[in-house]
Amino acid sequence: MIDTDDGHLPDLIAEYEEKGWCRSPYRFTDPAVDLLRDSLDAVCRRGGPEVVHERGSTAVRAVHGCHEFDEAYATLVRHPYLLKLAEALTGTPVYVYQFKVNLKQAREGRAWPWHQDFAFWNAEDGLPRPTAVTLAVPLDDVHESNGPLILVPGSHRLGYLGPGKITPGGNGDWRKNFEADPEHTMEPGRARELVTSFGTERATGRAGAIQAFHPNIVHSSSDNASPDRRALLMVSYNSVDNAPPHPTRPEFLVGRTTDQLKPKWDERFALEAG
Repeated sequence: MIDTDDGHLPDLIAEYEEKGWCRSPYRFTDPAVDLLRDSLDAVCRRGGPEVVHERGSTAVRAVHGCHEFDEAYATLVRHPYLLKLAEALTGTPVYVYQFKVNLKQAREGRAWPWHQDFAFWNAEDGLPRPTAVTLAVPLDDVHESNGPLILVPGSHRLGYLGPGKITPGGNGDWRKNFEADPEHTMEPGRARELVTSFGTERATGRAGAIQAFHPNIVHSSSDNASPDRRALLMVSYNSVDNAPPHPTRPEFLVGRTTDQLKPKWDERFALEAG
C-alpha cells in the first residue's frame, strides 16, 4: 500500500475551497482499474432498475447503487484513502449518499447540461445542506473529445443558484433526471455569464485518477464524439448529520444507511503516484 500520508491534504483542501474541485496526487493502479471495469461490465449485463439507457437506445448511460450488490464496489467505497479525503474535505464523518457510474458510450453518449448537483439533491431528496463531496474515478482515459466534465472553477462559492423548485420527492419520475433533458438544470444565459466571469476547466486525465467535486460547482459535459468510451465512477459522500429526513427516491439512488462508514483496506485497490 502506498504511504498516503496527510501531508498533501492541506493543499487539496485549499484548492477545493478555492476552485470547488481538486485532483489527488494519487491514482488507482491499472489492475485496480481493470477490476472496476470488469464489475461495470457485469452490472451493465445484469440490467435491472439501477441501469439507465440513452433515450431510444440500448446504450447504457448510467448505473446506480451498485456498491449495494457488487463486491468490488462495496469494497471500494470503504477505501481508507477515499474516506480520509472525503472526511478532510467535508470536515465531518461521512456515509455513502449516492453511488453511480455515468457512461458516455463511444459516439453515442449524450451531453449533460449545466447544473449544480445540489440542485437535484435538494429538490429531489430534501438534502438540507451541501456538506457533501463527490469523489470521481474515471474508468477510461478522459480526453477533450470523449465528453469530459467541464467545470466553472469558483462557482461553488456563490452557493445554490437555482432553479427554484425545492420540493422533496420531485415529480416522481427519477429517470427523467438521468436522461438528456433533466430537471433542475441551469438557465443557459446564466451559465454563459458564469463562464464569462470564472472561465472553465476540463477534468481530463488517466483512468484511475481521483478527483473531488463540491455539490455546488457548476458543471456540464458534451456529447462523446470520439471512438472511445468515457465511464466516470462517482461516490458522493455526505456528512452523517446531513442526511435527507424523508427520501422518496429508490434506495439505489439515495443511501438509507447513514452511520459513519468505517475504512477497510483491500490490496486489490492499490494506489500509486498519479
